[in-house]
Amino acid sequence: MNYIIRKIREDEYYLLDDFIYEAIFIPEGVDPPPKSIINQPDLQVYIKDFGTQKDDICFVAQADNKVIGAVWVRDMQDYGHIADGVPSFAISLYKEYRNSGIGTKLMQTMLRELKSRGYKRASLAVQKENYAVRMYKKVGFEIFDENNEEYIMICDLMQHLAKTV
Repeated sequence: MNYIIRKIREDEYYLLDDFIYEAIFIPEGVDPPPKSIINQPDLQVYIKDFGTQKDDICFVAQADNKVIGAVWVRDMQDYGHIADGVPSFAISLYKEYRNSGIGTKLMQTMLRELKSRGYKRASLAVQKENYAVRMYKKVGFEIFDENNEEYIMICDLMQHLAKTV
């Protein structure tokens, strides 16, 4: 599949509403929540007023003139927050574009961008059952902490990117 990865345009920020919904992990056999769930404060932290903070960075994957996925970071008090000044990740692709390497390329692009801006670490939270855990490990994230449902993962940008990205 032909696609490009590029920075999101300001007139596309509204797409993050779709992508935060797509980022919700739905276990097999569980009905998806209503789209209105994205209005919950614990999800709004990822997208509300995106682009207004210095740490708001987003890349999108585009195929056939359609944005099909996004990876974005911001310094926020989210599930994956480990310290102020450490950007937290969100990533998702529309279902039909998953498992084709696009997510890995989006993650690698963002990790390179963060390192180029002088960040030392990045973090994320992921449901333990989510197949994306393997991809996060592949691009350099390691389990930092966990609870019953989630892993908190960090990527040491100085160490990992020197070797692989």
